[in-house]
Amino acid sequence: FDGSMGTYFAEKAKMPSSECEGCNLTHPEIISGIHKEYLEAGAAAIKTNTFSANSIVCGSREAAAAVIEAGWRIANEAAAGYEAAVFADIGPLPGEPGPEVDAAAEYKAVADVFLKLGAKNFLLETFSTPDGLAETDAYIREKCPDAYIINSFAVQADGFTRDGVYIRSLHAAIAGAPIDAIGLNCVSSAPHMFELLKNAEPCSLSISVMPNAGYPVVARSRTIYDSSPDYYAGYVKRMTDIGANIIGGCCGTTPKHIAALKSMLDEDGTPKKMLPKDERPSEKGHYFNAFWDKLDNGKKPVAVELDPPDSFSYDRFMEGAWELKNAGADIITIADCPIARARMDSSILACKIHKDMGLDALPHMTCRDRNINATKALIFGLYAEGIRNVLLVTGDPITSADRDEVKTVFQFNSRKLAAYVSSLSREILPEPLHIFGALNLNARNFDVQLRLAHQKLENGMEGFLTQPVLTHQAFENLKRAKAELGGYILGGIMPVVSARNARFMDSEINGINVDPRIADMYEGLEKAEAEALAVKISCEIAERIRPYVDGYYIMTPFNRTGLVSKIVKNIKHFPSIDRR
Repeated sequence: FDGSMGTYFAEKAKMPSSECEGCNLTHPEIISGIHKEYLEAGAAAIKTNTFSANSIVCGSREAAAAVIEAGWRIANEAAAGYEAAVFADIGPLPGEPGPEVDAAAEYKAVADVFLKLGAKNFLLETFSTPDGLAETDAYIREKCPDAYIINSFAVQADGFTRDGVYIRSLHAAIAGAPIDAIGLNCVSSAPHMFELLKNAEPCSLSISVMPNAGYPVVARSRTIYDSSPDYYAGYVKRMTDIGANIIGGCCGTTPKHIAALKSMLDEDGTPKKMLPKDERPSEKGHYFNAFWDKLDNGKKPVAVELDPPDSFSYDRFMEGAWELKNAGADIITIADCPIARARMDSSILACKIHKDMGLDALPHMTCRDRNINATKALIFGLYAEGIRNVLLVTGDPITSADRDEVKTVFQFNSRKLAAYVSSLSREILPEPLHIFGALNLNARNFDVQLRLAHQKLENGMEGFLTQPVLTHQAFENLKRAKAELGGYILGGIMPVVSARNARFMDSEINGINVDPRIADMYEGLEKAEAEALAVKISCEIAERIRPYVDGYYIMTPFNRTGLVSKIVKNIKHFPSIDRR
């Protein structure tokens, strides 16, 4: 195959690579010249200049079709004198398309244009998720039974895509799809792609590899790739020795890289076998997950949420945690900067609890403020410190008034984050990391909550901590969740401490509804009387929900750990039910 069109175009034309596909219409001679340079260098197949030709980038399907038709014509005219194959190049949709975008329909629309033009070779490349691929492959095969189809994924050196999907999961997701070859391109340099291929699952399909020419660096405001052609070609040649039989280049590769590769190729045609994958590490850690053991054995553990401090001092937090442990709490859960205001880091506090107290901790991890690198680094750190349970939530957005100064980072939603952390646990970590999520029993449309919960389970979550049960509707929704969901459910309990507190939560706190009759019960009570009533109501709720939960999740109001400790002690006297 040829090398990069986009980065070489930017170098040759002195224009941004984002304008590359548009030049099919405005400067076809530049695109034709690049195709011919790669053909002269020895490429036996070229890709049409249509990587980003879709309705989202171009504005409409009609505009995309115009770019595709021009790109197809230019590539075929350039290849005519070289007896080279032309592949219809289809790239992924940009960004993270919303639920209203049907990815498969978009890819099929692009494929339709190529099919009408007579294309029989298709390269669907640089995908970071398998979304829409298998459907598109089947559609192309149905319309053109003798088509040659390659699916190629952009996988980083650690084996994950930018969307947190592991290489093995990508392969599994398109297993059975009617394709001829599967491969890797972009993101990784040739040496790292060699390692990925060496450790990949054996495959009966043809193997395609098109690495980058090293990694980008910025020099004088320009992004360049500085891997030498011979260095690049040497590693690609090594990939042919372990099973790759479709080779080429991606970002940073030039005709010089392809020429160097052609000169190094082994011409004897001896078929190669892929090397066997490395085995996952078998050594075990030394941390007993007491909370999970109780949950998994039907003993209804009690989790208590304690808000992290909003300053540098954690003395009061740790005193409260000790009080809760002595009352019988099985695990302390810690929110990750609730309402998007900076507090002490939940993961650091979780590690301190586990180390200093010998108690399990469940740090919340939000999708806000972390990209994939930060998430991976944090998971590794938590694991090294003995944390074996995490709760993943999307996280509250930054409030409007702060947005100009405080930026929000959302690379995942909670379902994608669960899939990524689950992959890390399954593929990398010696022991499992148990993943929990949130379930809002007070949602107006609980059907949507159940649908999301099913998706979370499919993506690796194993249980849910619910919002508090303070209305009859929340109780009915809990019963539905128990009947319709797999996974463990820890029923939410939040003590009400006053009539004002009840009405505030019902009116102001998203996800919490409070029965007005509860607020009325607190009218006129002194603090001690209100606390006694809070214990009574909370324990009654715990008893009522007991048949429908696998454990309890108690939220501590205003850091009143003394109040919550009384509730924990009462609940711990409930008889356990062995679900087995």
